[in-house]
Amino acid sequence: MKKPIESSELIINSDGSIFHLHLHPENISENIILVGDPDRVNVVSDFFDSVDFKMQNREFVTHTGKYKGQPITVISTGIGTDNIDIVVNELDALVNIDLKTRNINTKQKSLNLVRIGTSGALQKDIPVDTYVVSKKAIGFDGLLNFYANRSSFADLAMEKAFVEHVNWNDLLPKPYFVESSEKLFNLLQGGKSIQSGITISAPGFYGPQGRILRLPIIDSQINDKIEKFEFNKQRITNYEMESSAIYGLSKLLGHNAVTVCAIIANRIRKEYSKDYKPVVENLIQYVLDRLITL
Repeated sequence: MKKPIESSELIINSDGSIFHLHLHPENISENIILVGDPDRVNVVSDFFDSVDFKMQNREFVTHTGKYKGQPITVISTGIGTDNIDIVVNELDALVNIDLKTRNINTKQKSLNLVRIGTSGALQKDIPVDTYVVSKKAIGFDGLLNFYANRSSFADLAMEKAFVEHVNWNDLLPKPYFVESSEKLFNLLQGGKSIQSGITISAPGFYGPQGRILRLPIIDSQINDKIEKFEFNKQRITNYEMESSAIYGLSKLLGHNAVTVCAIIANRIRKEYSKDYKPVVENLIQYVLDRLITL
């Protein structure tokens, strides 16, 4: 029998909840919506029939209730893959580690994680105020490179082709390419005129996404190169900041994950949505209606 996980590695609060999320296992459902903005949790849970549990610690806000009679949870992650490292590992601990004994459960459970986000398109033909579901995520953040077996599920051929195409700078973290859950991708891709594509998760909003204000960036042509990249008839469609870590950690831990984003800007056409909030609200209801069919 393996030794229990040490208290310095799995930190439990005095009330028995997991360290950052402040949640107990009974506080979450199998189907979980992830949003970046803590204020968006209320927007999602306003669609619920009932909200039976609420918790907030820092940027991590959790509401669990029922939608059309089915249990559902929504959690805010904040911005960035560093926060995703916290959220996905702690959600996994809630269902796959006994928090009292610190032993890993013999029987492992899988969660369904759906990120609803906003994003900027990297192709001219993707209009503002439309939706993209991410078949694959590219991590510019380097997070998955800290974990063993990262290459066992990555698309190494596409990774190599991309690195060569953009002449990737060795000073930057090595990018990784990870597939979404086929089950969840098919669930969301089937309606509402949702395009599919490949999404880059960047470790910042400005320089890492090719934006230049007062600081020059290491490759001022990066977005032009990304727009032109194609591999096996696949192209990169959009930027955001979380999906690569969600996909990668979920693959390693045995969970299902997918991201669907409202396109609120087109970086190539230099356009921005006049009012994206109702677009996001329509997407939330669509996702909820699909999730309860699982």
